[in-house]
Amino acid sequence: MSKKFAGLLLPACLLLSGCFSPSANLPKGDEAYRIVPPASEENGLVEYRIGVLDTLSIRVFQEPELTFDEISVNSAGTFNYPFVGEVAAEGKTPIELSRELEAGLGSRYIRNPQVVVGVVSSAAQRVTVDGMVNSPGVYEIAGTSSLLEAIARAQGLQFTAVDDEVIVFREIDGERYGAVFNLKQIREGRAPDPEILGGDRIVVGYSAVRGAYQDFLRAAPILNLFTRF
Repeated sequence: MSKKFAGLLLPACLLLSGCFSPSANLPKGDEAYRIVPPASEENGLVEYRIGVLDTLSIRVFQEPELTFDEISVNSAGTFNYPFVGEVAAEGKTPIELSRELEAGLGSRYIRNPQVVVGVVSSAAQRVTVDGMVNSPGVYEIAGTSSLLEAIARAQGLQFTAVDDEVIVFREIDGERYGAVFNLKQIREGRAPDPEILGGDRIVVGYSAVRGAYQDFLRAAPILNLFTRF
């Protein structure tokens, strides 16, 4: 065996002995779901509440001059609206804001107005997907999402990803928590899909086994490891 081959094989063999596991001390299984639970029929999805710098759409039935495809919530959490004036939007659901605008328009301008408020884009509702995914980055979600949906937004896992070691970090009452989930079991329906909220960070682990195999294949042609003599 050549010295070059031995030098490559030794670290590869060491890597093949296991996977890098930064989540060894983080909760898994039932304990993980206590931190990041799935959406339930009892609780439902967390209802989205408007935040600062969100962009809204406001539609008033049969009133095109009061209909806006985009209207921005400023840094103070308010926006100006015709005949109503300054409207406080931060912390309200789209339905609550719709009812408030109906009350304001109905008392001053329109009889029985019908208002529909939608969220075009959310500055606050963003999820970070990092680690061994094909397109890591920060993604917008409409209120809530799920772990499978968040991974799909990042275009799925890389070959070297560990699908049974996906970590979700979440801030709860000012403290940072982490929980480990088995994405393979979730995909197969053997485990529930945890609900992902704005501000969560998802990190997909790295498989040393697959990484070493890829490194070996890349180096093999250069070192002529498979040449017959």
